[in-house]
Amino acid sequence: MNGSSVQRAVDTIKRGGIVCHACEGVWGFACDPIREASVRRVLEIKGRTPEKGLILIGHDSSVFEAELKQLTPVQNHRVVSSWPGHTTWLVPNVRFPEWITGSFKTVAIRVPEHLQARRVAQEFGGPLVSTSANVSGTAPMKNESLVRATFEDTVDFVLSGKVGNAIGPSTIRDALSGDVLR
Repeated sequence: MNGSSVQRAVDTIKRGGIVCHACEGVWGFACDPIREASVRRVLEIKGRTPEKGLILIGHDSSVFEAELKQLTPVQNHRVVSSWPGHTTWLVPNVRFPEWITGSFKTVAIRVPEHLQARRVAQEFGGPLVSTSANVSGTAPMKNESLVRATFEDTVDFVLSGKVGNAIGPSTIRDALSGDVLR
């Protein structure tokens, strides 16, 4: 894992840019969730409406402490024990703006198993938007050359990497009920 490339990705995100990065099963777009213009740009690139909301990743569960405190001890354990991993959890939102949550009162959070994605989030110092790198309605991309050919002129940086061994995007579950939604 090239440290200078990771740092360039982090610096790009901190300046409000968008980065393509590998994750467990697909490539993703990453940006700072607090920068509305960056998030709206990701949605525009994807051709996606903001109502669906976006997934946030962090390097460990402490990044989502405020949200996890809203859960019962059993629910919290169920979520935290699945990480790092390929499971995204919908939890009660306490601090993220509507351009992240969409039309929901929940926020989608995850600690990925992918080491490079976690390292970018750790170096960034907080949660990151991480949504599949694709135009809505098309298959998420699984290799760097396709990502570069499709998005290199549209995003601010493509962080070289490889997806992990997972099949497709993460599973999405409701933290309150435990139900699988995707």
